[in-house]
This record gives sequence, structure tokens and C-alpha cells, in this order.
Amino acid sequence: MRKLVIIPAYNEQGGIERTVRDICAQAPDFDYIIINDCSTDDTLFVCRKNGFHVINLPINLGIGGSVQTGYAYAFRNGYDIAVQFDGDGQHNARYLHEMAEKLAEERLDMVIGSRYIKKEGFQSSGIRRVGIRYFTGMIKLVTGKKITDPTSGMRMAGRDVIAMYARNYPKDYPEPESVVAILKAGKKVGEVPVQMNAREEGVSSISPRKSVYYMIKVSLAILIAAVRR
Repeated sequence: MRKLVIIPAYNEQGGIERTVRDICAQAPDFDYIIINDCSTDDTLFVCRKNGFHVINLPINLGIGGSVQTGYAYAFRNGYDIAVQFDGDGQHNARYLHEMAEKLAEERLDMVIGSRYIKKEGFQSSGIRRVGIRYFTGMIKLVTGKKITDPTSGMRMAGRDVIAMYARNYPKDYPEPESVVAILKAGKKVGEVPVQMNAREEGVSSISPRKSVYYMIKVSLAILIAAVRR
């Protein structure tokens, strides 16, 4: 089984080195690829200084485009498993083997690392937790499947989902929409409890000013994904 960690990175100079070191120490049987999404800070310099494996995008594609680039790389290079992993230090590589085991043993197509099964570690803000519960209910309504952490960026995919995401992946706030798309396609999704860390560097892409747009956009995207054929 060839396994790849996809690390989308935009202005992650403060966390990217720690992230890669964590993967190499905790999951040395996983390859990794950093997708530098035209960062304006020293992310690319840090990657090249350390000899990290990096794809440097010539223009900023946003989170969806950079993640899709990683899936396209995984598909074209014959990886059996690909996992998204934030470059800011929020995710913990010690869970990667558990996720891979669940994917294989239960013959799943995707495994999501969820903060809200055991509710340990960093839980995000109260307002965001309300939004996450809202999306959990909405996804259950349109697919019949309960996903406790639909906005989690720590997600492991098998070969079929890699191929799907390499062809088509949402561009803006993609996690809930992309989960609905594969559930409606008949794919099996499971979750494992994980602990995440508070962000130490950088700024979230979902600012208070953008939160209303985020809720409306993602809600509409879920409904469209649910009826799309």
C-alpha cells in the first residue's frame, strides 16, 4: 500500500517544518507532498532550505485547488491512500496508522479524523461548534449519514475517492460539500477520534466577517451536491 500525505500550505512558514517533522517521526511509511499555494511569506524558502518535497503553484488556487492538486499527484503516481493534513500544526500524525487500519479493515472509502467523538484536545470556538453541529444535521438530512466533524481537514481517502477528487473537487470551503458528494456516490465514510492542537501560527481563512458567507455558501453547496448526478 502506497500512502501519501497531502499538505496544502498558504503562508505556513511558522508551522510547516514542525508538521513535516511530525509526519516523518510518527508515520515514516507515509510519503508526503507540500502544495505551496503561491504563499507570500517564506513557506517556499523553508521547504527548499530543508529539502522538503514540494509542488510550488505559480498562482494562488485556494484551498480547494491546492488539495485537488495533491489528489491529482496521488492519482498519477499510483498511491492507494491519500490523506489531507494541515500545514499549521493543528493535526497530529500519530493518528495516521489508526486511520489507515480503519480504512482497510472496514473497507471504507474515506476516514475522517473527528474532534467530536471523544471531545478531547482543541475543540474550536463555541460559535464554530454550533456551525459544525448545523452541518452535521444537514448532512444527515440529505445523506442519512451522521458525520460528527464535517469540517475536519484531516481526511484519508482510498483509491476510488482519490480518482474522484483528482477529477473534481470543490474550490471554496470544500470539506462538507466534498463529503456529501462521495456519500451520494455510494462511498462509505467512517470517523476515528483524534485530538487536534490550537493554531499557533497564521490566521484562519474563516474570519468573523466571512462567517455568514461561509454558512450560506456551504449550505447551498451541500444541497447542490446532494441532488447532483
